[in-house]
Amino acid sequence: MMMTPLSPTSSQVRSYKMACLCFVASALFLTFLSQRSLGRFQDFLLDESQNQEHQMMRHRRAIATDSTSADDINTQTTTPVPPDTSHKTVLVTGGAGFIGSHVAQALLQRGDDVVIIDNMNDYYPVHIKENNLHILKTTSAAQQRQNATTTSSRRLTIYRGDICNQTLLDQIFRETRPSHICHLAARAGVRPSVEDPFLYVQTNIMGTTRLLEMAVQYNVSNFVYASSSSVYGGSSSSSSSRNNNNNNNRTTFSETQQLDRPWSPYAATKKSTELMAATYHHLYNLHSTGLRFFTVYGPRGRPDMAPYKFVDRVSRGLPIPQYGDGTAVRDFTYIDDIVQGILQSLDRAYPCQVFNLGRGEGIVLKDFIQLVERFTNKQATIQVLPTQTGDVPYTMADTSKARALLGYLPKVSFDEGIRRTVEWYNRTHLGRPKQQQLQDTLPKTSRRRQLDGTNGQDTEPKQKSVKPALRKPDAVVRLQRPSLEDYQYTLSGDDPPP
Repeated sequence: MMMTPLSPTSSQVRSYKMACLCFVASALFLTFLSQRSLGRFQDFLLDESQNQEHQMMRHRRAIATDSTSADDINTQTTTPVPPDTSHKTVLVTGGAGFIGSHVAQALLQRGDDVVIIDNMNDYYPVHIKENNLHILKTTSAAQQRQNATTTSSRRLTIYRGDICNQTLLDQIFRETRPSHICHLAARAGVRPSVEDPFLYVQTNIMGTTRLLEMAVQYNVSNFVYASSSSVYGGSSSSSSSRNNNNNNNRTTFSETQQLDRPWSPYAATKKSTELMAATYHHLYNLHSTGLRFFTVYGPRGRPDMAPYKFVDRVSRGLPIPQYGDGTAVRDFTYIDDIVQGILQSLDRAYPCQVFNLGRGEGIVLKDFIQLVERFTNKQATIQVLPTQTGDVPYTMADTSKARALLGYLPKVSFDEGIRRTVEWYNRTHLGRPKQQQLQDTLPKTSRRRQLDGTNGQDTEPKQKSVKPALRKPDAVVRLQRPSLEDYQYTLSGDDPPP
């Protein structure tokens, strides 16, 4: 018996159609939501990617698009940059030292805020640096009294510590936000760098690199740093300009020379800082200027430098050594002229440059001694010694590039500079106990330097020094400085700046 299929009622048909429509609508709605969510997720990923890229670009500045190499970036010619005379907050490293304290004082006097970091090491008597800081505090207080309406609340901030201490650097930049950096801190001394090159690498190269990193991270407008005339070392004289008057082989050092033969670890570290600055400009577009100082002298000068030594020893009736026949010629630069060049560099943010800062005038050793005799009104006792190996007969800074691009123009003659130095020495040193005078000129002796990540802290010596040829990088070394009697009073352009 065949069964006849039941026909759905109209209400059932309507219900079935509604179910199908709801299913289709739900599917379409879910598809729409999934596409919308996917789009939002894609937008989120894109925004996050762009944000990360933006943060990276902020940290690393804009990657340079030019193909200029680090070898020629410092020597390319450019048009002069107009000075920026706006208010600045300048971080001065080594601000308690000779050059650093003079620069900080000039910045305060013209109305800028100054932040100082100095580890107050004992390369020469620490009380000299303490006195420099006292002068800066006095200058800052006087400026604040004269400008009672100034909007600046900081003016002078001093941190005592090492530029290799990353935690301290983070604190300084976070608290002070410097707009400019004047990097003058360095481990000084040519011959001591031969005894302990690792200490010089740590301070001069690692310390400078940490500051370059901080400058990039905090968008510093201009990074000015101290190099040295010692970088010229044994560079080929054929690369330098010549002055053949009186048949003398007179070499003028120029920034265009190829520098591939440093004569000391100190010189090598200074050249390395120039290369690092050029690298950071190439990678992150950090504006930087390196300054090669030529034998800086003047009031508050370092007691281990030749000009101070000559004035001090002649004033106290002690013999001064003369290497060779006294015809050697060197370029000396008075501190006020150096400060002028540094301020001009801070005010002009060149992309990446290196300048010679010197007097641009050679001084004969015999004439130097005669000037000291005249202004001290005392006869010098000269100890004639053989010419030192490696000394060149004549060196002088070619300052034409600094004159054209910075407006640098030294104003203090050597005669006037020695007169001012002797006047300062007589005012601050004469009449003091002889033992105190001796301490001012005698570098700290026999300290063991252990490079163990503790910022080069001094510890008492426990073992004899190891010969440089036998030292290993991780060895504990001992920095032996010469005594007052054995100290060499060289007049080479290799005298370190800070």
